[in-house]
Amino acid sequence: MTDVVDATVSDGNMTPKSDLYFPSPEVVANANVPDYLAVREKALTDPVGFWDARAKELVDWYTPYTQVLDASNAPFFKWYVGGKTNIIHNALDRHIKTATKDKLALIWEAEDGAQRRYTYHDLWLEVNRFANVLKSLNVKKGDTVTIYMGRVPELSIAMLAVAKLGAIHSVVYGGFSEQALADRINDARSKVLVTCDGAWLRGKTVNLKDIADEAVAKAPVVEKVVVYQRTNQAIQWVENRDLWWHELVANVESECETEQMDAEDPLFILYTSGTTGKPKGQLHTCGGYQVHIATTLKYVFDIKAEDVWWCAADPGWITGHSYIVYAPLILGATGLMYEGAPGYPNPDRWWELVEKYGVTILYTAPTAIRGFMRLGEAWPEKHPMSTLRLLGSVGEPINPEAWRWYYKYIGKERCQIMDTWWQTETGGFMITPTPAVPLKPGSGTLPFAGIIADVVRTNGDSTDANEDGFLVIKHPWPGMARTIWGENERYVQTYWTDFAEQGWYFSGDSARRDEDGYFWVIGRMDDVIKVSGYRLGTAEVESALVSHPKVAEAACVGIPDEVKGNVIHAFCILNAGVTGDDALVKELKDHVRHEVGPIAIPAAIEFVPTLPKTRSGKIMRRLLKAQLMGQPIGDTSTLEG
Repeated sequence: MTDVVDATVSDGNMTPKSDLYFPSPEVVANANVPDYLAVREKALTDPVGFWDARAKELVDWYTPYTQVLDASNAPFFKWYVGGKTNIIHNALDRHIKTATKDKLALIWEAEDGAQRRYTYHDLWLEVNRFANVLKSLNVKKGDTVTIYMGRVPELSIAMLAVAKLGAIHSVVYGGFSEQALADRINDARSKVLVTCDGAWLRGKTVNLKDIADEAVAKAPVVEKVVVYQRTNQAIQWVENRDLWWHELVANVESECETEQMDAEDPLFILYTSGTTGKPKGQLHTCGGYQVHIATTLKYVFDIKAEDVWWCAADPGWITGHSYIVYAPLILGATGLMYEGAPGYPNPDRWWELVEKYGVTILYTAPTAIRGFMRLGEAWPEKHPMSTLRLLGSVGEPINPEAWRWYYKYIGKERCQIMDTWWQTETGGFMITPTPAVPLKPGSGTLPFAGIIADVVRTNGDSTDANEDGFLVIKHPWPGMARTIWGENERYVQTYWTDFAEQGWYFSGDSARRDEDGYFWVIGRMDDVIKVSGYRLGTAEVESALVSHPKVAEAACVGIPDEVKGNVIHAFCILNAGVTGDDALVKELKDHVRHEVGPIAIPAAIEFVPTLPKTRSGKIMRRLLKAQLMGQPIGDTSTLEG
């Protein structure tokens, strides 16, 4: 079965034709992989061969691997068996021996306009110094280090330093609360926490050290807290535990040996929310992950030596791990990192940055795009942004209206949009175009070369064109998470039981394929809500609500929102004698902020006498969502009598 459209290109720049946007012949000819569709067709028949070739092309190995894929203990697959490598060798060490040594690796701009620039050599020295600091704190291969910082270069430096030593980093997004941070520290068993005194956001400071102190009080496993001084605000200090970053790095050597790692040794843990209260620690490994992300960045975003790449995410999420910190460095690219929020202090701050630094490729989330849309096109129209040549979208499916606005007002009707679907669990892009592929607004187009994906019914049969179904991956891929940290059985139950007979990975998303084979991702099929591109488990928010003394039960659903993709609508049953009013709504919202973080605050809280449940006691959230949205409630045969 063919699953591609005719790859014929139109004359001139990309022009819509029956809602297909074709790349120009010039774009195709200059792409890193101009014959991508042919390469992809070949990879469909031999995915292992494709990933073998990419590992030899893009990654150096201390010791060559002897087997590309070991599937003997599925679903605990192993890639590049016997190979020895380290992602830091490929991201930094090898560049120091070439002309790339003096190339800009990272440009950073603070919210107040201050800037720092790091060549590959500068970054290498900083990483070595902080790796030696971690060594002095007895961090060694296999240990875990939790990182909880603002969007500063030191966040990337800390991650790279941990990996250099063969330790495992667990980055926790700086917007999470002390309880969420403590839970993740305890689960990872981190002896060292790296944080900041504070972070800047919209002209104000976020007191990260205060939050970290409260978390460590609940996480006695932590022995040392390293504090990077960013805001110079007053903080509490615990002698013999707390240490200043700048004092530590001033007294160490600037060279540090890179640990040789087995391809299947752990590289990092990154937590995602689940449908039970406990977050899932996705474990990624050293070999396959770097092959996957380097390949996808090279093919999809067509990285060239002269490019200035801006992935406008936060390093604390998988997008930042893969496509801010690691893949650009492996490819020897120049990356931009901006500290502040979109639209601060003026709505055209981003477009000023694009022009100031000559950004050629911008990768951001539909949430940001929709936010800019609400501000009007006058702001981007002030800026030609003539250096831009490619755009990208990540986080949740982008609606066609936002796609077209992005294309017209940011790309000036000349920049293709790489709309990527992937997950923390997948490590890198899974469904995505490349510059050689015709585009449809709102579609991620096709599975990436070497990725065997399908949309299927409950029985495993492929769906018909334009029929909704389950989005599955039918063959292992190198960047896949190997397990949930410390919970192998949960890993199997979460991802591999729905289609256990076939041995397929179920993404948890629903999708459809159109008559041209293009994939359209619809959204989550489980009880996970995506807010502004961040996945939040309903159970995590519900647990926070129920922990309030006035709440007996709670249920949360995601409701579509034109800016955030989804917002949380909470239903609460109050304890006897408690009256629900506006004051209590505010009190509960503040409580969720404290327990989980601001991204988890419900947009609305509704007080109800009962919740629909199955006979086994499971809350039927789909009924709540259907009622809110005025949709048919469907099958209620399992509803409690």
